[in-house]
Amino acid sequence: MIYVKNKKQLPTRTLTSLLVLFAISQANASGLASDLNQSSQTNEPQLEHIEQSELNILVNNDPAAAFITAFEVGDELFEAPANELDGAGANVGEGQRFAKFPRMDLNGYGEWATHTPARVTGPNSQACIECHFQAVSDGSGPISGNNVRDPMRSGQIGDFITRQPPHIFGIGAKQKLAEEMTAELLAIKAAAIAQATSYNTMVTKDLIAKNISFGKIKANPDGSVNTSMVEGVDEDLIVKPLQWKGVELSIRSFVRGAENNEIGLQATELVGNYDGDYDGIINEISVGDITALAIYQAGQPRPVTKTELADLGLMELSYQERADILKGKDLFNQVQCASCHVPTLYLDDSIFSEPSQSATHRDALFPNGDSPASHGLTPANAITFDLAADMPDNIITLPNGNVVHLGNFKKDNYGRTSVDIYSDLKRHDLGYEIAESVDEEGTGASVFITQPLWGAGSTAPYMHDGRSPTITDAVMNHGGDAATSRSLFKQLSPTYKQALVAYVENHILLLAEEEEAAAEAPIYSEPVAPTEPEAPTYSEPVAPTAPEEPVYFQRTRR
Repeated sequence: MIYVKNKKQLPTRTLTSLLVLFAISQANASGLASDLNQSSQTNEPQLEHIEQSELNILVNNDPAAAFITAFEVGDELFEAPANELDGAGANVGEGQRFAKFPRMDLNGYGEWATHTPARVTGPNSQACIECHFQAVSDGSGPISGNNVRDPMRSGQIGDFITRQPPHIFGIGAKQKLAEEMTAELLAIKAAAIAQATSYNTMVTKDLIAKNISFGKIKANPDGSVNTSMVEGVDEDLIVKPLQWKGVELSIRSFVRGAENNEIGLQATELVGNYDGDYDGIINEISVGDITALAIYQAGQPRPVTKTELADLGLMELSYQERADILKGKDLFNQVQCASCHVPTLYLDDSIFSEPSQSATHRDALFPNGDSPASHGLTPANAITFDLAADMPDNIITLPNGNVVHLGNFKKDNYGRTSVDIYSDLKRHDLGYEIAESVDEEGTGASVFITQPLWGAGSTAPYMHDGRSPTITDAVMNHGGDAATSRSLFKQLSPTYKQALVAYVENHILLLAEEEEAAAEAPIYSEPVAPTEPEAPTYSEPVAPTAPEEPVYFQRTRR
């Protein structure tokens, strides 16, 4: 099934919006809408879309097919290079669609500084994979892929900050961990309130979720709470596992923000039936598209280790390399890295759901103000899959004929799902040395969520802005809460330092090519370059819209 955008007449709008669009369509220097006339005569949109209603039908008839369909559609949307007819880019100004750095100086009608929602970066690429491709597809990004942001929208270079694109492997389990940790914290809060009100006394309880301490909470006899001793999480006790600052609570919310900011594709659930980036296209990404992208990313396989692959005969490791990794594991604990980079957390429930079954990690209302249910998105018709059984990638046939599912997360002897994330999903102050010029999220200029180390051997450079080319340099950039670990690391002998680094770099990303997944297939390979755009499909010329009418496009099915 192919879903495309075709030219469609502008729906009823306010007079103000009409005037703005008319002005844009008439201005060659700053407007983009009139250019779509020319593009539509020779090219077609490149993205294949899906509606939430179609996914809902699949959920009701064949839940497994719903997951695979959403995963595959999300895969295509992640990799396909969108063009102007899809809505890629935005009216940056000066006739441009993309910007590698913020442009508050471009503040004319429809230009960069006037977009809705207010823009702090981009758009800077045509596809997600342009930034997430290092080591393997869906991996991290190099320094050249850093995102430049102007959080204060000051237009001053000194206020700009940068973000390195992280890999997206395992983030379905990361969100599930956040959901379960949040439920534990909120249960502790509720118990404290119940005890305080029942016994008319102040009650203090430790906030511990999955053996991670988030400080304490005090409940008063009147039912109010004191959160002054809460640590590493917002006062609402909702663990937000995504973005470097730990401020995004779900893959869905992260996806629609990235689509807008980095690619310029504005989701219907983000802006509604409105051209917030003034590129002449509305409804650029459907609710179903965002669902598919969220499922695709949640369905990414877990990172693996070199030793795991070597044990399966899929990789060679020398005796010395194994010895260094084994010694490095002990040193990792001795220098207290594991106090924040907790090696393993456990899930009680391995079923991922989009939308989430946890109210804390799904939208009550979309950013555009709509109810998700009004678009057919409800927990009752959610797409679900098992993180420990259903991961589509890294199903590998070994030389002996055995099949291993390296994409799945493992179960322990207690039925829990092991997530070797090397993070506590908690925010920490890393010291003044890496404090940013602005505190974008209000969490502290030097405060960041503990970055998971799974996949670290494949994802240099390190730190939030990619400042560290090596693991050692990243350790040296850890101050504040991690100053003790840095000091202990510095005291190690060179040999021991090498062993600790070898242990961290033991954790890599794996994405086996489907056609090479049998027998002698090389598993750990060189970085994969972004997919090249396909040649445009040519069609009969389309008559241009009369010049006195604004050109406006909306995604429709063909």
